[in-house]
Amino acid sequence: MRKPSSSNGSDRLASTPPAPAQGQGLGRRDFLQVGLGAAAAGLFGCKSEAAQTEGTASAALSSTAPSSSGASSSAPETPDLRFGMIALTDCSPIVIAHEKGLFKKYGINSTVVKGASWAAIRDSLSNGDIHATHMLIGMPIASTMGLLGSPKKPMIIPWMLNRNGQAITMQKKFKGKVAGDAKALKPMVDAAKAAGTPMTFAMTFPPGTHAMWMRYYLASGGIHPDKDVALVTVPPAQMVANMKVDKMDGFCVGEPWNARAIADDIGYTAITTQEMWQDHPEKVCAFTEEFAEKNPKTVKAVLKALYEASVWLDDLKNREEQAAIVSRPTYINCPPELILGRLLGDYDYGDGRKKKDEFYMSFHARNCNFPQPKFASWWLTQFRRWGMVDAPPDYTGVASKVMRQDIYQAALKELGVEPGVQDDSPCKLFDGSTFDPRDPEAYATSFAVNNLEA
Repeated sequence: MRKPSSSNGSDRLASTPPAPAQGQGLGRRDFLQVGLGAAAAGLFGCKSEAAQTEGTASAALSSTAPSSSGASSSAPETPDLRFGMIALTDCSPIVIAHEKGLFKKYGINSTVVKGASWAAIRDSLSNGDIHATHMLIGMPIASTMGLLGSPKKPMIIPWMLNRNGQAITMQKKFKGKVAGDAKALKPMVDAAKAAGTPMTFAMTFPPGTHAMWMRYYLASGGIHPDKDVALVTVPPAQMVANMKVDKMDGFCVGEPWNARAIADDIGYTAITTQEMWQDHPEKVCAFTEEFAEKNPKTVKAVLKALYEASVWLDDLKNREEQAAIVSRPTYINCPPELILGRLLGDYDYGDGRKKKDEFYMSFHARNCNFPQPKFASWWLTQFRRWGMVDAPPDYTGVASKVMRQDIYQAALKELGVEPGVQDDSPCKLFDGSTFDPRDPEAYATSFAVNNLEA
């Protein structure tokens, strides 16, 4: 079985990230080394999320909101915390909790540091340089299992940061030829492969969300991401620069980099990820299992601050301020207007299509933050599908170990907030496939395009 490769994580975290290296970027050969392939696609509607956790914006940032910081019995064991983040709009809950003093309210002295890559984030969390972090949902799962170049380090997800808000961008030369249906791309992929110059697509980290969206999209068009194209790893903030110098034909990343490609007249949005899977899970706040076991009050304090930040973020009246804050050089380093449009659901695809999308990036609505085990199970089905595990994984065991709904529920109950319940309803994706978390192995082995061993 071919083992997908991963970045080695030698990048370090920095308080302020380097600006995207315009015109620099990877050499073609280096660029093509860091591969992982992609895809078979889907627009889902998870059936109604049970017991939604709908807070009100007025509760957020309220001086009368319940606080654990005053009572010694609930004071954080480790009050000084370093939080990691990557230059993406969905870092917002951590940034807002820091900038608005919400971490401080719950007894946490926060420092937010920016990572150069997801590998840097993973390694810094593993070695204790940071204590909690903005992370792709697949990363704690891979680290817990020791997959895809990750040292085996159990990590937990007690909080989902957001849903929706990513996209697949194509070079502008494909305008009018390729959009949401990847079947239109296949003849071009086949021709490039036959000529010995396979097309190149990028994602941000092998076990992450962008990798799985890109894989799913390509495979939905009959394109094998590991055999028909080159699938490479590029940090989010370097995507546009590398497309500008013709290092890739398409990429999947979070905002604002899809909007940036349009503004720079380099590419256009072929499809948004919420069109592939409506209200899909995206980023998480992750901790190592070891840290969480030693610091249960600290973790709950973090979640309480994130709750208030998330409710505040989902009041659209606050999104202009959100964009102004997270756009700063310390965080995303991007003009705020490039962030704000899609935060409000105003989608200009850059190829003539425009849309008011009700499934824009959400941070709290529709039970967004509950760490549902079925989401970890879906990721495991894709690890299985693409040969990243040798045999059927322990879907239930891994999901329950990583997705810590017990910690989530305990923190919200201390706030006096109804935390919701586990939702095991099926999810439908845009290719017509349905994921039933009660039988993940059947789903994992149901796809025509795969890396399953015979």
